Amino acid sequence: MNQIRTFLIFAWLMVAALLWMAWGQERSAPPASKADQAATATEQPAVPVAPAPGAVPAAPAISATPASANTTALAASTQTVTVTTDALRLVIDGGRVRSADLLRYDQTPEPKSPPVRLFDSDPARYYTAESGWVSSANAAPAHEAGFVPEQPGAQYTLTSGMDRLDVPFVWRGPDGVSIQRVYTVRRNDFAVSVRDEIINTGTKPWQGHVYRQLVRVPPPVKSGLTQPEGYSFHGAAWYSSSDRLEKRKFDDFVDDGPLNKEVTGGWVAMLQHHFFSAWIPEPQQRNTFSLATTQGVGATHYLIREMGPAISVAPGARAATQARLWVGPKLVSGIQAQQVPGLERAIDYSRFGWVAWISELLFSVLSWLHGIFGNWGWAIVGLVIIVKALLFPLSAAQYKSAAKMRKFQPRVAQLKERYGDDKQKFQLALMDLYKKEKINPVGGCLPVLLQMPIFFALYWTLLEAVELRHAPWIGWIDNLTAPDPYFILPAINIAVMWLTQKLTPMVGMDPMQQRMMQLMPLVFGVMMIFFPAGLVLYWVTNGALGLLQQWYMLRKYGDGPGDKQGDASKISRPKKAGA
Repeated sequence: MNQIRTFLIFAWLMVAALLWMAWGQERSAPPASKADQAATATEQPAVPVAPAPGAVPAAPAISATPASANTTALAASTQTVTVTTDALRLVIDGGRVRSADLLRYDQTPEPKSPPVRLFDSDPARYYTAESGWVSSANAAPAHEAGFVPEQPGAQYTLTSGMDRLDVPFVWRGPDGVSIQRVYTVRRNDFAVSVRDEIINTGTKPWQGHVYRQLVRVPPPVKSGLTQPEGYSFHGAAWYSSSDRLEKRKFDDFVDDGPLNKEVTGGWVAMLQHHFFSAWIPEPQQRNTFSLATTQGVGATHYLIREMGPAISVAPGARAATQARLWVGPKLVSGIQAQQVPGLERAIDYSRFGWVAWISELLFSVLSWLHGIFGNWGWAIVGLVIIVKALLFPLSAAQYKSAAKMRKFQPRVAQLKERYGDDKQKFQLALMDLYKKEKINPVGGCLPVLLQMPIFFALYWTLLEAVELRHAPWIGWIDNLTAPDPYFILPAINIAVMWLTQKLTPMVGMDPMQQRMMQLMPLVFGVMMIFFPAGLVLYWVTNGALGLLQQWYMLRKYGDGPGDKQGDASKISRPKKAGA
């Protein structure tokens, strides 16, 4: 096997992998009847872990949202408040975060693009974070109603001189029981703290269970090679210290059966491309995780919930519980700052487990290089240089072997002429020549095969890393995670591959194989049209450096006086019969 054959194998493997991913995407599309099944499915009650006297109540069903609801109307409502920080703009009604705009992330690369809206009260895009209380023996506030803002209709803003901002709500029940809820936002943070304090000034004990849930209508997802969000996971996820990360796509909410999982700590989340939301309870609290679907206004709503244990408050006593709500991007630095076990797994670098850890390593290197260059495109170029340096001993052996093979091409041609159609004898003679001249015919395989997992890992990194979302490089490349709009990088890739092919010997190939190899630059160029520009930049830079290295090795080990070894006199002619 030589370098050209290796490129052919790599091309077919890459095409097969892409076709497999596209087939998996089509295969995952639900049949028409599944949506109807999900819409008619009944909600499963969530049962808390901690035993409590009497029957354990079920959390209320998902509330429907009026079709006329919108952010402007919600902000003007006397039961909602608007909270604005340097990172978030939230509309909260006490029991729900009804709208969340991510102020640092635009929906498109276009100028004056509106920010990404993660939570939304529009029925077609319904997505909220909800929290309330249930009790089998006492009055308790559900998420739909009960919590009243202390300053109805207020506009809270985290100003430049503030590090945090508290937004208070209160529920007042009968018998002297009240619950004070405080949403706390902080500067440069996508995590919102939600603290509930139960105050019992009555004469009877009070007991209840807090529940927190994420509810949404699945977003429309475009599939295809040019639609990277089609390859990202969309659905619910939950984490426990025992079973680690578990996920369920929206399509499988009904078919995969109920969830009723007892967990200490952990978290529940809704994942999508580049962004996610998560409820993170206290680490030592015993919770029950559950999934549910129900029919909302015009669409099926999907829910993931965590319910805490029973909390009992004696007369004259107080008790408190709190959790964090992450509503934002899959930002590595922000997620790590939360110091929550397993939360980094929300960044779904790969559907192939063996690629995920390589993607994480690549992103760490890219982040380090970005800190040096201040540009993700040049960070990718720097990554190529580092990879080439690490693989230099192997690639040097590869190009040295290729140079020697090119040098001995005349002798190989004479062997083919000598043995004609007897391929077995030709291969034996060729191997004998390789052995005598110390040529490794498989020397070109290993460096390219080692590049394959790096190539695929970088592909997933570019698709999933929100840090690279809409990141420019130079000139016409204003988004490294989108295809090259003018196909300049794919064209450069064709030229680099063509020149590399011209320098690479086609030893032992028949005319059909040679014609196929002549098409490989064009095949790769067409494939690269659909890839993210950052990935094509990696491949072009890698190919250009490889071309320079191969040219140097040819000058050093290839053409020259040694070609006299290729004279026909060096190959003995078969003796005639009777000679």
